[in-house]
Amino acid sequence: MRCLVLGATGYIGGRLVPELLAAGHEVRVMARTPSKLADYPWRDRVEVVAGDVTSPDDVAAAFQGQQVAYYLVHSLVRRDFTEIDRRAAEIVAAAAHEAGAERVVYLGGIVPDGDDLSAHLASRAEVGRILLASGVPTIALQAAVILGSGSASFEMLRYLTERLPMMITPRWVDRRVQPIAVRDVLYYLVHAATLPPTVSGAYDIGGPDMLTYQDMMQRYAATAGLPRRWILPVPVLTPWLSAQWVNLVTPVPRAIAVPLIESLVHDVVCHDHAIAAIIPDPPDGLTPYDRAVSLALARVRLADVPTRWSDAATPSAPSEPLPSDPDWSGGTVYEDVREQACTAPPEVLWDVIEAIGGERGWYSFPLAWSVRGWMDRLAGGVGLRRGRRDPHRLRPGEALDWWRVEDVRRGDVLRLRAEMKVPGYGWLELRVRPGENGGSVYSQRALFKPRGLAGQLYWWSVAPFHAIVFGGMARNISRTAERQAAARA
Repeated sequence: MRCLVLGATGYIGGRLVPELLAAGHEVRVMARTPSKLADYPWRDRVEVVAGDVTSPDDVAAAFQGQQVAYYLVHSLVRRDFTEIDRRAAEIVAAAAHEAGAERVVYLGGIVPDGDDLSAHLASRAEVGRILLASGVPTIALQAAVILGSGSASFEMLRYLTERLPMMITPRWVDRRVQPIAVRDVLYYLVHAATLPPTVSGAYDIGGPDMLTYQDMMQRYAATAGLPRRWILPVPVLTPWLSAQWVNLVTPVPRAIAVPLIESLVHDVVCHDHAIAAIIPDPPDGLTPYDRAVSLALARVRLADVPTRWSDAATPSAPSEPLPSDPDWSGGTVYEDVREQACTAPPEVLWDVIEAIGGERGWYSFPLAWSVRGWMDRLAGGVGLRRGRRDPHRLRPGEALDWWRVEDVRRGDVLRLRAEMKVPGYGWLELRVRPGENGGSVYSQRALFKPRGLAGQLYWWSVAPFHAIVFGGMARNISRTAERQAAARA
């Protein structure tokens, strides 16, 4: 089958594409920023087209010649995500019908009983209805908590359980949830491509276990080898207050935590197992909860996490293009430029640069970075807790602590775009070039384009610390490279 994947840079989409290829399908992916796919191992085996799901022309062009379309797009981190998702779904539905597509496959959420749905669940259900009404055979797979290394739900569960041996929790920890392993979600998605045209409708998918969120935390602790957690549910913690706590304790920012937790105030379990009538269970059965947790933890410990929730999530507003000089666009752009000679070869210096962040930190004044990260978390930003997907390699588009990798050219330049809460737009550019007399030269450029008076005040309030933070960073990166070069020699 010729399959179009909308949302290939996201958590599920990035894992679905290789599964479709392995099943023998031809794959086309549409991405708003195709460069984000440059380092995906399957990039050269698919057709990539540039486009945005909110552009009718882009979507219509992407659908040409395609038989099956996977809709895996969700604008959760935007405040107006309901309107954006509705418009995108209407555009995709119209394009699928106009192009004569044979099937649309959508991954949404289980819809609990009752009318008092969270905005997140109501939006997911609305998108499903729009696609089902397209006139094209559509299957809407509806899942609750997806368990897999790097998923937002799993990261929230992991950090809450590992960091808090004693918890005062809201009442939603006693709601029932039917989690499903990401491998089983992918199994259903792949098999949906070849369903007969007579099959159309919404189907709940879930694992074999129905648990409360409290049970999930206790069983996670047991699987991870942690002592039993002390959990005390109280009625006064609202979903909003709970999200603030999640924002502080886990890497999941408030913008994502709020809708996730609002969804957990309901029992989110499958209404039936009707999916088995059209897609039989996997040959080895659906993955039990403990097994799903064990598999996810194994990938985390081996740093083998192919996609993460943060790959597609951008809590802050999209930044403008990188200014090429301080006079860009006629506005003020502040710069802090540093250079440091290094006796290490360029390739060793580059290895240090590309491994920056996460557990290794930022090579200068750790307390200042930590305090700034906590301030960002308190403001609802991403802070420093997103870490890295891989300890050694970066790829365009992925998250790195409070940065987004905007460009990476190995052995040459790493450009990061700031996603912390600031009144303006910021970038950090790290470069390597060979030294004139051997060794290498490390170049570092921080840029900030202020937004209004607040942006101007922000820059000058932090400027006194630049010599310590940025100057120390340049020196310490160079020294680390020199030590590694000596060790290799």
